[in-house]
Order: sequence, then C-alpha cells, then structure tokens
Amino acid sequence: QVQLVESGGGLVHPGGSLRLSCAASRSFFALATGAWYRQAPGKQRELVATLTIGGSANYDDFVKGRFTISRDNTKNTLYLQMNSLKPEDTAVYYCKGRLLLDDYWGQGTQVTVSS
Repeated sequence: QVQLVESGGGLVHPGGSLRLSCAASRSFFALATGAWYRQAPGKQRELVATLTIGGSANYDDFVKGRFTISRDNTKNTLYLQMNSLKPEDTAVYYCKGRLLLDDYWGQGTQVTVSS
C-alpha cells in the first residue's frame, strides 16, 4: 500500500501560479505512472496531465502550455506547476499513481482562481 498526500492548493488571482505537490509514503513514482486530475463543482473528474515511468508527459488541451507535470524520485513526489491560471481552472485537484493494475489516489487539494 502507498498513501498519497497533495498540498499546495489555495486561492490565486487570474494569471497567477501555483505548484501542487503529491507526496508518496514510500518510493513509488519512479515505478508508477503519475497523473493529475481535477473536479469542478457539478462536473465529472477530468484528466489534466500524465507522466510515464519513462518521463513522457501528456496534457489535456485546456492546460497545454500552461501546466507542467514533473516528479522528484528522491523525494517520492509528483508535482504540477500551474501558470497563467484562469477562473475555469478552479477545482479540486487529485493526484493518482498507477502501479501495475492498482490505482492510488490522494485526498485532493482545492485550487480557486478568482479576483
């Protein structure tokens, strides 16, 4: 088992930046595909970005060019750097790690973009 804990959310003005972190309780993201999802009120959870074991990153079109997913294997942590934030980015952000056939989720962190 592994526990994932997100942090870094908060309130930011449009155009601002935040960096989300997802810390694993043990060595994990070096062996697992990492991903960030988000869920806005009244909407389904949607995939934001993924990072493969080999280091390939993929983004959904609505964040491409603004968000960057990365990891630090020495810290067992997955990151999501979010720049040029828009009000429509407001959501609870969740990290997920997939190891073999098992998915592990964090508890979520709230991001609110508002003036």
